[in-house]
Amino acid sequence: MNGERVVLGTLLISAGWGTAAQVLAADAASTTADVSNETMVITATRSGAERQNSPQVIRVITREELEQQQRITSDSSEMLSNLLPDYSPPRQKMSGSGETLRGRAPLVMIDGIPQSNPLRPTGRELHTIDFSMIDHIEVIKGANATNGLGAAGGVINLITKRPEPGAFNQHFEAEVTTPTSELNGDTTSYRTNYGFSGNKDALDYLFSLSYEDQGRYVDGDGDPIGVDNTQGDLMDSDAYDVFGKVAYWFDDDRRLQLSVNHYRLEGQNHYVSVAGDRASGVPTTSKRDEPEGAAPYNRVWTTGITWDDYDLAGMHLNVLAFYQDYESLFGATNSGSFQDPAIAPVGTLYDQTMAETQKYGLKTSLTKDGLWDDRIKLTLGLDLMRDDTEQYLWGTGRTYVPKVKYTDLSPFVQVDFSPIDSLTLSAGARYEYAKLDIDSYRTVAANNGVEVEGGSPDFEETLYNAGVVWRPIQHWSLFANYSEGFVIPDVGRVLRGISTPGQSVDNFSNLRPIVTDNVETGVRYDDGRLNAELSYYVSSSDFGSRIATQGDAFVMQREETRIDGIEASVGYQFNEAHSGKLAYSHMRGRYDSDNNGTLDAKLDGLNVSPDRLVASWSAQWSPLWTTFVQLNHAFDKDFDDSDNGWDRDFDGYTLVDAAVGYQLPVGELNVGIANLFDKQYITYYSQSALDSPNADYMNDRYFAGRGRTLSVGYSVDF
Repeated sequence: MNGERVVLGTLLISAGWGTAAQVLAADAASTTADVSNETMVITATRSGAERQNSPQVIRVITREELEQQQRITSDSSEMLSNLLPDYSPPRQKMSGSGETLRGRAPLVMIDGIPQSNPLRPTGRELHTIDFSMIDHIEVIKGANATNGLGAAGGVINLITKRPEPGAFNQHFEAEVTTPTSELNGDTTSYRTNYGFSGNKDALDYLFSLSYEDQGRYVDGDGDPIGVDNTQGDLMDSDAYDVFGKVAYWFDDDRRLQLSVNHYRLEGQNHYVSVAGDRASGVPTTSKRDEPEGAAPYNRVWTTGITWDDYDLAGMHLNVLAFYQDYESLFGATNSGSFQDPAIAPVGTLYDQTMAETQKYGLKTSLTKDGLWDDRIKLTLGLDLMRDDTEQYLWGTGRTYVPKVKYTDLSPFVQVDFSPIDSLTLSAGARYEYAKLDIDSYRTVAANNGVEVEGGSPDFEETLYNAGVVWRPIQHWSLFANYSEGFVIPDVGRVLRGISTPGQSVDNFSNLRPIVTDNVETGVRYDDGRLNAELSYYVSSSDFGSRIATQGDAFVMQREETRIDGIEASVGYQFNEAHSGKLAYSHMRGRYDSDNNGTLDAKLDGLNVSPDRLVASWSAQWSPLWTTFVQLNHAFDKDFDDSDNGWDRDFDGYTLVDAAVGYQLPVGELNVGIANLFDKQYITYYSQSALDSPNADYMNDRYFAGRGRTLSVGYSVDF
């Protein structure tokens, strides 16, 4: 019995929370979990839904796919963009603001623990863990009622690695990356990871440590890429991650797990940007110098305690308690919003902001299946969260965003019903109670230094979802779904932007939650060798949120918005050694610019993605040799004329990456080449997301993408 428990524990620990036991127990004879299998339980659904029975589009990114991407890049945003055509092209910076899923910000989680900071999003939620710690990723596309707060654009749930079977297993890997056009110490990057894991009696454990030192980036023309001294950059940075978890089985059905992750990413401040010329197509570059202020960084502590009882009167009880301490320092700038003539002459004051968040919460679910002759599954749950967030000017100690205390209480119910074997119906409701506690404060001098009266606005919303999956004939299924998403708007942008005297937060309508309606329908086919999916979706909000630029600052506009799109994917296993995948995303977004009830304007590149095509081919040539090739094509996209006269139409580009793996007598050698043809291009964000009357601001942020890079790595298990 202990041997069976060890195997089951090995599998379950990868899920972290949820109802994974229902599928893993059936597969306990295997020591590895094939996450590409159609019957895998998706823990992020909260009800233990299986992918083929889900009325929403769900994508499971497997461990094999992640390892292929890690041979090419260590940028988590770039990995997701390479695998998800409806995810924005990456900025290749520390901040991922403007990177969206289906045009809206997704809720990012690690083993169910939320990483997104809804009150003051910094765009850095994908830089809270090193992806070498991740086993697979669950992606639920579109608004998601069962996860509530922050899931307006869907869910990206990062599932951490599980212990390998055995008493003590070790893993080591090291990698060197360099641009092929310039080989020297300044441009070389290094990455290493060491970990051990195992099982002993009723105990499962895992520990992993990673470190990365990144050099200067070079574009396709061989020029230094511009460093983002303000938002933070991945180039010229170092990062480390310490991750561990331990689980104890009290008996075959009851398990307690503790997980801890500490991640830090920090710039090294060796370079300053050199302004380009946007009008002439000259990108921003860098030169070696020391920028003003302290280096931008991310520092995150995430802790979770999970209790699972798989046989509580025939039900599965899951309880997750979590705590996260998050700090995000931005770089120094003499932005107009920081100026105060009482401190220094206007235009001479450099300052930088620090965003701090502490959040803790409880997520519970109780699932009972097998009801009514195994045709009904019922899930009840209750989520509680407290989020304390503030942002202040780090150099001068001024309030930028006052401390906001956010309380969220959300009970939910979900029912899955199969009246006949070929039909699955699902429906659910989630009640959201949200309360903000904000003290009175004074805005910065650039916003007239007005006094704003504090208050405690609260909001109530009931979210609904309903879906159907019909399997009329073997291998085919049709699905349709309606789901609502709930998110608090960027409270920080709202509060710091107040400039009119006599305002009270209790009467400020821009603090109202954003509720998105998501409708989608589609068809799937899977015969084990060929799998394909086609879907159409519409995501709308009567009082939505659009991020815009105003001067050299980002502001939030509350307007009616609508995003719709088509997605298609196909995968084919040619034989045991060769497989290919192809995926396409078409998206368009509009908003009501003059509040007259008509969607008259196009959402820009800060809010929607371009149409994209992603293709890949994997091959196992022999027991020793493997290869991987992928192509990413972003299509041209036209946008409305800029209010400030800038051309924001997007000129698309095509990137090709390749990787080779060779099995040595001991360990494996991997070689990856990103941007194989050394394409010179300007990133999507730099082309289409910005609009400012300040020419210096626009020229400072006209960034090129990385040119061809070569990565050589070695890994070994022992």
